Amino acid sequence: MALRVGLLLLWVCQLHSVIGPDYEGSGIVLFLSFCLWLISLSLMSSTSIQTIIHFPEVKDGECFFPFHYKNEIFYDCVKFTTKHKWCSLNETYQGYWKYCSEDDFAKCVFPFWYRHMIYRECTEDGDAFGKKWCSLTQHYNKDKMWKYCD
Repeated sequence: MALRVGLLLLWVCQLHSVIGPDYEGSGIVLFLSFCLWLISLSLMSSTSIQTIIHFPEVKDGECFFPFHYKNEIFYDCVKFTTKHKWCSLNETYQGYWKYCSEDDFAKCVFPFWYRHMIYRECTEDGDAFGKKWCSLTQHYNKDKMWKYCD
């Protein structure tokens, strides 16, 4: 199936470059690079791999928390195989993202419920190293989302 999709994409890209609009300068190179990228994506994909399109960074966007990405929920900026942490600009990631700045990182939520107490500031309770931490949601007992305090 992936081979058929790859061949179809190759045909579409070739057809578009022959009968499509007249590109000048590096535009045709950019278009052909995009076509090759699409073809490699289709050849590598299988039914068990989820293909997600990533658009260029939106520098002036606002992070959306929590956001859904690859069947998980994230309450803070993430760093998978990237150099810097990033966030989604939509509730469910749809390819729109940006690198996180200092203002984008998740903020502590007060008050929050931990074990049988309500906390109105960072706490050392429950941390093996005695570092202060806080919850990223009001119900730590349910969500288990937290970060160390600065």
